[in-house]
Amino acid sequence: MNHLESQLDYPLGDHLPETGALTELAPGLRWLRMPLPFALDHINLWLLQDRQHGRDGWAAVDCGVANEATRAAWDQVLAQGIGGAPLLRVFATHCHPDHMGLSDWLCSRFGAAMWMTTGEYGFARMMSAALPGVDGPSAVPHFQRHGLVDSDLVQRLGERRNYYPSMVPAVPQAYTRMREGDDIDMAGRSWRVITGFGHSPEHASLYCEELKVLISGDMVLPRISTNVSVFAVEPEGNPLALYLDSLGKFAGLPDDTLVLPSHGRPFRGLHTRIAQLRAHHVDRLDEVREACSTPQSAADIVPVMFKRKLDTHQLTFALGEALAHLHKLWHGGVLAREAGEDGIFRFRVL
Repeated sequence: MNHLESQLDYPLGDHLPETGALTELAPGLRWLRMPLPFALDHINLWLLQDRQHGRDGWAAVDCGVANEATRAAWDQVLAQGIGGAPLLRVFATHCHPDHMGLSDWLCSRFGAAMWMTTGEYGFARMMSAALPGVDGPSAVPHFQRHGLVDSDLVQRLGERRNYYPSMVPAVPQAYTRMREGDDIDMAGRSWRVITGFGHSPEHASLYCEELKVLISGDMVLPRISTNVSVFAVEPEGNPLALYLDSLGKFAGLPDDTLVLPSHGRPFRGLHTRIAQLRAHHVDRLDEVREACSTPQSAADIVPVMFKRKLDTHQLTFALGEALAHLHKLWHGGVLAREAGEDGIFRFRVL
């Protein structure tokens, strides 16, 4: 455990559910864990006891990617973990493939309703259809404008046309809208929607005052910082400012709230972790500003922020995150942005 982790309280210790098994966190609240085919090799999902239209069952929060290993794990959970009881609703905190992948499969299997914010649902439909602007090849000119010149990497990015649809082959054709401040009844328990921005278009966390439990999704993670990136579909965006502002929405929650993150272990110490995340980004912004004493592209900034070797998947996030920090300083009037004769944007201290 690193120093930052040691400042948090992990009430379940080192316990992690086996794939296809459930851990009860409170009556009517269960934790399951699914594999991911990335360096970040797991996602936490949650089952909440539910009642809809006179029927008793469960609601799933997030879905896992669409592959055979995850389907098999879900089959085991549904048959054994909840004893054949139906899923009545499927919630997605946001549109990313590890959260959205099997949404249509689960909804279709049970006739369950899909619940999301409008921003996340719309982006999920766009990316599942691989529309220009949000498909893989759209990233190529975007990152080339920001200094990506490695021809092998450019080629690999251009070949990622089916990246999202391969893990989210279908999105339910209808949904129920979640909005900031909504109180959602789950079998007599109220869960409040807290929306967040920067990591995704309109991320939804869920807070239960009765249990003092926050399903934080990707907004607050215990060990890693949430990826915040500038992508091709919103090339002038300032997502880091949006993300840091969104963290303020959790300010009124008790510090002994049990946080259920999408990655890592459940923990207590919400405000400690938010302070750590803010400090992390302040440090990164200082590094970036110092580096821009001479003009720097986003590609130049990647090794400043990321000291380890990155694969293609990680590099896209690293480029997007480097650009998010540059844009925070640019929009804040700390940096100037200039296009060189080679067409590449570079940033320098004013």
